[in-house]
Amino acid sequence: MLEIPGIEPPPVRQPTVGIEPAAGGSGYVTVTCGGEVDGFGAGGGVHGVSADDLAGTVVDLAIDPAGPGGWLVDRQGRVTALDGALDLGPGSRMRLHRPIVGMAATPSGHGYWLVASDGGIFAFGDAAFHGSTGGMRLHRPIVGMAATPSGHGYWLVASDGGIFAFGDAAFHGSTGGIRLHRPIVGMAARPSGHGYWLVASDGGIFAFGDAAFRGSTGDRRLDESIVGMAPTPSGLGYWLAARDGGIFSFGDAPFLGSTASLR
Repeated sequence: MLEIPGIEPPPVRQPTVGIEPAAGGSGYVTVTCGGEVDGFGAGGGVHGVSADDLAGTVVDLAIDPAGPGGWLVDRQGRVTALDGALDLGPGSRMRLHRPIVGMAATPSGHGYWLVASDGGIFAFGDAAFHGSTGGMRLHRPIVGMAATPSGHGYWLVASDGGIFAFGDAAFHGSTGGIRLHRPIVGMAARPSGHGYWLVASDGGIFAFGDAAFRGSTGDRRLDESIVGMAPTPSGLGYWLAARDGGIFSFGDAPFLGSTASLR
Protein backbone atom coordinates (compact mmCIF):
# COMPACT_ATOMS: atom_id res chain seq x y z
CA MET A 1 0.00 0.00 0.00
CA LEU A 2 1.28 3.46 -0.95
CA GLU A 3 1.83 5.63 2.13
CA ILE A 4 1.36 9.40 1.84
CA PRO A 5 3.16 11.53 4.45
CA GLY A 6 0.71 13.00 6.96
CA ILE A 7 -2.14 10.67 5.97
CA GLU A 8 -2.71 7.48 7.90
CA PRO A 9 -3.51 4.44 5.77
CA PRO A 10 -6.91 2.83 6.42
CA PRO A 11 -6.87 0.05 9.02
CA VAL A 12 -6.41 -3.48 7.70
CA ARG A 13 -9.67 -5.39 7.95
CA GLN A 14 -9.41 -8.72 9.73
CA PRO A 15 -10.65 -11.97 8.15
CA THR A 16 -14.32 -12.85 8.42
CA VAL A 17 -14.86 -15.90 10.62
CA GLY A 18 -18.62 -16.31 10.88
CA ILE A 19 -22.11 -15.50 9.64
CA GLU A 20 -25.50 -15.76 11.32
CA PRO A 21 -29.06 -15.06 10.15
CA ALA A 22 -30.54 -11.83 11.51
CA ALA A 23 -33.24 -11.96 14.17
CA GLY A 24 -36.79 -11.20 13.08
CA GLY A 25 -36.38 -10.96 9.34
CA SER A 26 -34.38 -11.53 6.21
CA GLY A 27 -30.78 -10.51 6.65
CA TYR A 28 -27.45 -11.66 7.98
CA VAL A 29 -24.65 -10.62 10.31
CA THR A 30 -20.95 -11.33 9.79
CA VAL A 31 -18.05 -11.05 12.21
CA THR A 32 -14.28 -10.85 11.82
CA CYS A 33 -11.66 -12.35 14.11
CA GLY A 34 -11.08 -8.83 15.40
CA GLY A 35 -14.68 -8.40 16.55
CA GLU A 36 -15.88 -6.23 13.65
CA VAL A 37 -19.59 -6.94 13.17
CA ASP A 38 -21.47 -6.02 9.98
CA GLY A 39 -25.21 -6.41 9.58
CA PHE A 40 -27.15 -6.42 6.33
CA GLY A 41 -30.90 -6.23 5.85
CA ALA A 42 -32.62 -7.05 9.14
CA GLY A 43 -29.18 -7.54 10.69
CA GLY A 44 -28.23 -3.89 10.35
CA GLY A 45 -28.92 -3.09 13.99
CA VAL A 46 -26.18 -5.28 15.45
CA HIS A 47 -22.93 -3.55 16.39
CA GLY A 48 -19.48 -4.91 17.09
CA VAL A 49 -16.91 -3.96 19.68
CA SER A 50 -13.52 -2.31 19.66
CA ALA A 51 -10.55 -4.64 19.42
CA ASP A 52 -9.38 -3.04 22.66
CA ASP A 53 -12.42 -4.54 24.40
CA LEU A 54 -11.58 -8.07 23.28
CA ALA A 55 -9.32 -10.39 25.22
CA GLY A 56 -8.68 -12.81 22.37
CA THR A 57 -9.31 -13.79 18.76
CA VAL A 58 -13.01 -14.09 17.91
CA VAL A 59 -13.99 -17.43 16.34
CA ASP A 60 -17.78 -17.19 16.07
CA LEU A 61 -20.93 -15.23 16.89
CA ALA A 62 -24.52 -16.03 17.80
CA ILE A 63 -27.47 -13.71 17.34
CA ASP A 64 -30.06 -13.23 20.09
CA PRO A 65 -33.31 -14.58 18.54
CA ALA A 66 -35.25 -11.97 20.55
CA GLY A 67 -32.98 -9.24 19.13
CA PRO A 68 -31.36 -6.93 18.68
CA GLY A 69 -27.97 -8.09 19.96
CA GLY A 70 -25.88 -11.21 20.17
CA TRP A 71 -22.61 -12.62 21.42
CA LEU A 72 -19.02 -13.10 20.26
CA VAL A 73 -16.78 -15.88 21.54
CA ASP A 74 -13.01 -16.24 21.37
CA ARG A 75 -10.81 -19.33 21.28
CA GLN A 76 -10.46 -19.32 25.07
CA GLY A 77 -14.24 -19.32 25.58
CA ARG A 78 -14.58 -15.70 26.66
CA VAL A 79 -17.97 -14.33 25.53
CA THR A 80 -18.70 -10.68 24.73
CA ALA A 81 -22.37 -9.59 24.78
CA LEU A 82 -23.51 -7.11 22.12
CA ASP A 83 -26.29 -4.50 22.10
CA GLY A 84 -28.04 -5.45 25.32
CA ALA A 85 -27.86 -9.24 24.97
CA LEU A 86 -27.69 -11.00 28.34
CA ASP A 87 -24.18 -11.47 29.71
CA LEU A 88 -24.38 -15.11 30.79
CA GLY A 89 -20.69 -15.95 31.21
CA PRO A 90 -18.16 -17.26 31.47
CA GLY A 91 -16.73 -14.21 33.16
CA SER A 92 -13.12 -15.25 32.66
CA ARG A 93 -10.96 -17.58 30.62
CA MET A 94 -12.00 -21.20 30.97
CA ARG A 95 -9.69 -24.14 31.47
CA LEU A 96 -9.99 -25.98 28.16
CA HIS A 97 -8.46 -29.11 26.69
CA ARG A 98 -9.06 -27.77 23.18
CA PRO A 99 -9.96 -24.32 21.81
CA ILE A 100 -13.53 -23.12 21.31
CA VAL A 101 -14.60 -23.22 17.65
CA GLY A 102 -18.28 -22.28 17.67
CA MET A 103 -21.42 -21.32 19.54
CA ALA A 104 -25.21 -21.42 19.22
CA ALA A 105 -27.99 -19.54 21.03
CA THR A 106 -31.17 -20.98 22.55
CA PRO A 107 -34.51 -19.89 21.00
CA SER A 108 -35.32 -17.73 24.04
CA GLY A 109 -32.10 -15.73 23.81
CA HIS A 110 -31.49 -16.52 27.47
CA GLY A 111 -28.72 -19.04 26.90
CA TYR A 112 -26.07 -20.41 24.57
CA TRP A 113 -23.70 -23.29 24.07
CA LEU A 114 -20.00 -23.16 23.28
CA VAL A 115 -18.30 -26.05 21.51
CA ALA A 116 -14.60 -26.90 21.50
CA SER A 117 -12.68 -28.67 18.73
CA ASP A 118 -12.82 -31.94 20.71
CA GLY A 119 -16.62 -31.64 20.91
CA GLY A 120 -16.67 -30.51 24.53
CA ILE A 121 -19.89 -28.58 25.24
CA PHE A 122 -20.24 -25.70 27.68
CA ALA A 123 -23.80 -24.55 28.45
CA PHE A 124 -24.84 -21.18 29.88
CA GLY A 125 -28.16 -19.62 30.89
CA ASP A 126 -31.14 -21.77 29.89
CA ALA A 127 -29.04 -23.86 27.52
CA ALA A 128 -29.05 -27.44 28.83
CA PHE A 129 -26.24 -29.94 28.39
CA HIS A 130 -27.45 -32.84 26.21
CA GLY A 131 -24.16 -34.59 25.56
CA SER A 132 -20.82 -34.11 23.85
CA THR A 133 -17.96 -35.86 22.07
CA GLY A 134 -15.44 -34.64 24.64
CA GLY A 135 -14.84 -38.21 25.81
CA MET A 136 -14.71 -39.76 22.32
CA ARG A 137 -11.78 -40.30 20.03
CA LEU A 138 -12.63 -38.32 16.90
CA HIS A 139 -11.25 -38.89 13.41
CA ARG A 140 -11.35 -35.14 12.73
CA PRO A 141 -11.91 -32.08 14.92
CA ILE A 142 -15.30 -30.49 15.49
CA VAL A 143 -15.68 -27.24 13.51
CA GLY A 144 -19.19 -26.06 14.38
CA MET A 145 -22.64 -26.69 15.80
CA ALA A 146 -26.31 -25.89 15.25
CA ALA A 147 -29.20 -25.95 17.72
CA THR A 148 -32.61 -27.51 17.11
CA PRO A 149 -35.59 -25.11 16.86
CA SER A 150 -36.87 -26.30 20.26
CA GLY A 151 -33.54 -25.62 21.96
CA HIS A 152 -33.63 -29.12 23.43
CA GLY A 153 -30.81 -30.49 21.33
CA TYR A 154 -27.96 -29.74 18.93
CA TRP A 155 -25.77 -31.14 16.22
CA LEU A 156 -21.97 -31.03 16.12
CA VAL A 157 -20.12 -31.29 12.83
CA ALA A 158 -16.51 -32.38 12.27
CA SER A 159 -14.21 -31.27 9.45
CA ASP A 160 -14.80 -34.57 7.63
CA GLY A 161 -18.56 -33.96 7.78
CA GLY A 162 -19.17 -36.40 10.60
CA ILE A 163 -22.40 -35.47 12.48
CA PHE A 164 -23.05 -36.03 16.17
CA ALA A 165 -26.64 -35.51 17.33
CA PHE A 166 -27.72 -34.88 20.92
CA GLY A 167 -31.01 -34.24 22.70
CA ASP A 168 -33.91 -34.00 20.27
CA ALA A 169 -31.57 -33.49 17.30
CA ALA A 170 -32.09 -36.33 14.81
CA PHE A 171 -29.33 -37.75 12.64
CA HIS A 172 -30.17 -37.26 8.95
CA GLY A 173 -26.87 -38.20 7.36
CA SER A 174 -23.28 -37.04 7.06
CA THR A 175 -20.26 -36.94 4.76
CA GLY A 176 -18.13 -38.86 7.24
CA GLY A 177 -17.73 -41.70 4.76
CA ILE A 178 -17.24 -39.52 1.66
CA ARG A 179 -13.92 -38.35 0.28
CA LEU A 180 -14.21 -34.54 0.26
CA HIS A 181 -12.32 -32.12 -1.97
CA ARG A 182 -12.14 -29.61 0.89
CA PRO A 183 -12.91 -29.85 4.62
CA ILE A 184 -16.28 -28.99 6.11
CA VAL A 185 -16.19 -25.62 7.91
CA GLY A 186 -19.74 -25.21 9.17
CA MET A 187 -23.39 -26.21 9.17
CA ALA A 188 -26.88 -24.73 9.37
CA ALA A 189 -30.16 -26.31 10.45
CA ARG A 190 -33.49 -26.06 8.67
CA PRO A 191 -36.15 -24.11 10.64
CA SER A 192 -38.22 -27.32 10.69
CA GLY A 193 -35.49 -29.11 12.63
CA HIS A 194 -35.75 -32.04 10.21
CA GLY A 195 -32.67 -31.37 8.15
CA TYR A 196 -29.39 -29.51 7.81
CA TRP A 197 -26.74 -28.38 5.38
CA LEU A 198 -22.98 -28.78 5.65
CA VAL A 199 -20.64 -26.38 3.85
CA ALA A 200 -17.03 -27.01 2.81
CA SER A 201 -14.27 -24.41 2.53
CA ASP A 202 -14.71 -24.35 -1.27
CA GLY A 203 -18.43 -23.64 -0.84
CA GLY A 204 -19.52 -27.18 -1.62
CA ILE A 205 -22.96 -27.85 -0.08
CA PHE A 206 -24.22 -31.16 1.28
CA ALA A 207 -27.94 -31.34 2.14
CA PHE A 208 -29.61 -33.86 4.45
CA GLY A 209 -33.14 -34.52 5.68
CA ASP A 210 -35.61 -31.92 4.38
CA ALA A 211 -32.81 -29.46 3.58
CA ALA A 212 -32.78 -28.92 -0.19
CA PHE A 213 -29.72 -28.15 -2.28
CA ARG A 214 -30.08 -24.58 -3.65
CA GLY A 215 -26.65 -24.10 -5.18
CA SER A 216 -23.01 -23.81 -4.18
CA THR A 217 -19.66 -22.29 -5.06
CA GLY A 218 -18.00 -25.68 -5.29
CA ASP A 219 -17.41 -25.19 -9.03
CA ARG A 220 -16.19 -21.58 -8.79
CA ARG A 221 -12.74 -20.17 -8.28
CA LEU A 222 -12.96 -18.15 -5.06
CA ASP A 223 -10.66 -15.36 -3.96
CA GLU A 224 -10.87 -16.63 -0.39
CA SER A 225 -12.24 -19.75 1.27
CA ILE A 226 -15.76 -20.06 2.67
CA VAL A 227 -15.96 -19.85 6.48
CA GLY A 228 -19.63 -20.42 7.25
CA MET A 229 -23.27 -20.35 6.21
CA ALA A 230 -26.64 -19.07 7.43
CA PRO A 231 -30.18 -20.15 6.47
CA THR A 232 -33.04 -17.88 5.45
CA PRO A 233 -36.12 -17.69 7.74
CA SER A 234 -38.10 -19.89 5.34
CA GLY A 235 -35.35 -22.48 5.07
CA LEU A 236 -35.61 -22.26 1.29
CA GLY A 237 -32.22 -20.64 0.81
CA TYR A 238 -28.93 -19.77 2.45
CA TRP A 239 -25.99 -17.40 2.44
CA LEU A 240 -22.33 -18.42 2.37
CA ALA A 241 -19.65 -16.12 3.79
CA ALA A 242 -16.04 -16.05 2.61
CA ARG A 243 -12.93 -15.15 4.57
CA ASP A 244 -12.68 -11.80 2.72
CA GLY A 245 -16.27 -10.89 3.64
CA GLY A 246 -17.73 -11.95 0.30
CA ILE A 247 -21.36 -13.18 0.40
CA PHE A 248 -22.93 -15.76 -1.92
CA SER A 249 -26.72 -16.09 -1.98
CA PHE A 250 -28.77 -19.12 -3.03
CA GLY A 251 -32.46 -20.05 -3.15
CA ASP A 252 -34.65 -17.30 -1.66
CA ALA A 253 -31.66 -15.65 0.05
CA PRO A 254 -31.31 -12.07 -1.27
CA PHE A 255 -27.91 -10.50 -1.64
CA LEU A 256 -27.97 -7.53 0.77
CA GLY A 257 -24.33 -6.48 0.69
CA SER A 258 -20.87 -7.59 1.79
CA THR A 259 -17.58 -6.29 3.12
CA ALA A 260 -15.45 -7.83 0.37
CA SER A 261 -14.70 -4.40 -1.12
CA LEU A 262 -13.43 -3.04 2.21
CA ARG A 263 -10.29 -5.16 2.33
